[in-house]
Amino acid sequence: MTNQTLTALHSPATSQTATRNHRVFIGIIVLVWAVIYISSIFQPALFDDADTVHAEAAREMATGGDWVTLHINGGFRYLEKAPLMYWCTAASFKIFGVHEWSARLPIALGVLALLLVVYRLGRRVYGEEGGFYSALVLATGFGPYIFTRILIPDMAVGLWLAIGFDFFLTTLEQSEAGEQPSRWMCWGIAATMALNVLTKGLIGLVFPIGTIFLFLLFTGNLRHLLRLRLLSSFAVFLVIAAPWHILAGLSNPAQGQARGFFWFYFVNEHFLRYLNKRYPADYDTVPIILFWGLMLVWLMPWTAFLVQALRQIPVRARQWRSGLTKQQRGNLLFALWALVILVFFSFSSRQEYYVIPGVPGLALLLGGWLGQETVSQPDSRERKSGRTSSLVMVVIGLAACVACIFLAAKAKTPPAGYDIAELLKKNPQDYALSFGHFLDLTPQAMGAFKGPLLLTGISFALGTLLNWWLRRKNKTLPANLVLAAMMVAFLLAAHRGLEIFSPVLSSRVLAQKIEVNWKPGAVIEVNGDYETGSSVNFYTHRQIRILNGRCNNIWYGSEFPDAPKIFDDDSSFEKLWQGPQAVFLLTGANAAAGKTPANACPQKESLPDYVNKSHGCILAEWGGRWVITNEPTLCHQDRQRQ
Repeated sequence: MTNQTLTALHSPATSQTATRNHRVFIGIIVLVWAVIYISSIFQPALFDDADTVHAEAAREMATGGDWVTLHINGGFRYLEKAPLMYWCTAASFKIFGVHEWSARLPIALGVLALLLVVYRLGRRVYGEEGGFYSALVLATGFGPYIFTRILIPDMAVGLWLAIGFDFFLTTLEQSEAGEQPSRWMCWGIAATMALNVLTKGLIGLVFPIGTIFLFLLFTGNLRHLLRLRLLSSFAVFLVIAAPWHILAGLSNPAQGQARGFFWFYFVNEHFLRYLNKRYPADYDTVPIILFWGLMLVWLMPWTAFLVQALRQIPVRARQWRSGLTKQQRGNLLFALWALVILVFFSFSSRQEYYVIPGVPGLALLLGGWLGQETVSQPDSRERKSGRTSSLVMVVIGLAACVACIFLAAKAKTPPAGYDIAELLKKNPQDYALSFGHFLDLTPQAMGAFKGPLLLTGISFALGTLLNWWLRRKNKTLPANLVLAAMMVAFLLAAHRGLEIFSPVLSSRVLAQKIEVNWKPGAVIEVNGDYETGSSVNFYTHRQIRILNGRCNNIWYGSEFPDAPKIFDDDSSFEKLWQGPQAVFLLTGANAAAGKTPANACPQKESLPDYVNKSHGCILAEWGGRWVITNEPTLCHQDRQRQ
């Protein structure tokens, strides 16, 4: 490099341009995040199952003051989850009140933090453009968006991994410069592991240690581990991670039928879950081919450039040990980041979203290649390859456009005031999967989604065509911004689709109907399964009783002697139903007498014989569920109000 070149690189004009680009890129990242994630925190309603179970645990933490032991449904110990997400949500409830948006706000802010860290990581490895594209890919990815619609901590796991790997790269640079890695960097790695353990358990250790160990093993640099101030770093880890675990164990010792916190949390929820032997088995396992293949979906359409990105990874052992460039080192680390998570869950029980903590690593690989394409010459191999991938996207985009427009044109517009559940075909065997209810969609139900379908089809056609045209003109940055805009439109359409579909996923409407008709001393009972009515618990702030359903998430908490006595069988519920108290029974509309064997749990498909029109009425029906009450006068009063 000549002196003239060095002078140009460090000239005030170049520095000012870099600063301006940096600010512009940060502004675009924050703007895209706000449009996608802030606009979507207010609607739809929180969903039954994990969404409102976790929100209720945070609400009871905020109102009850117990920040060690999670509780749900008015006092049941909920010991299967690490606490950090609940602490953040409970703090949000304390500051802003209990709302849907305040429940979602911590996760949305966590996504912003992750985007900025990914931008920093990509920038240090690939340069300004590479960092920007890495964050843009992640911000507009379908997987990160859809799995932050539920209160689950997997994106936060990705955040701590990203920060920890940033610290790790700094220690490598310090070591190569002949310096002892800074204690703050080493302690930072330990702190992110501890925070990850507090976010989602022992995988907070497995993922970063596995990735770092394999990276150092492949590069012949295992001695670097000894430079990471292991003793003091371990102390930092314990100071952060140990107190909650110790307090949770002391607060929840073995008693009654319960074997205590340590057995349930570590043995049942970690080791037995990994071996697919955890009780209760209220989850499903995604086929391995689908599990790996969905990685192409979670970061679409950017995965059209995945082959080019993967080619940048150094794969020869001789190259690893002879010394890697900064970019090669980043490529290897980011590839291992995603690969370790994919392989780890390939041998265990797994759901679609388990891979989400590895998605930022893949986004960095994609962003690095996109940055390289942008700064390459117009006739370079990268530009030609990018144009080829953009042409493939045009074919897929046009096909998607035709399919969406065809479905929208053929589907009949549903009548005013329709209940979308009436247009669906039930597939209960798929409900253990995340968003498994979407497999219920029928051609008749697609009429409700005409708007989102048309927006998706038009945006895919225009976005892919314009991206291809701009890449042919060697305008790579505008082409990638067009793809990002296309994904913003698609994610807004997906959000609208969730709003339309939400009556099937949430019981908020039924909870509101119960509240309107509430009487002192009344009782809410859910038929068979706490999770199917958990949003009623959250929205009414009232404990719900459970008929023939002492299982699933609430089972272990019920083993403790201080657990509320809220479980009914047919005979005990009959006394309640025939008694003087007003009873609101939440049940699936397809439940019928004698439909399920007596020893099954939960018996949500079964309805007692005595719950009939002669002594009760349907107070509300929505989303494929009923609220039946034993006081017909309540139904009459409700109709008069309407």
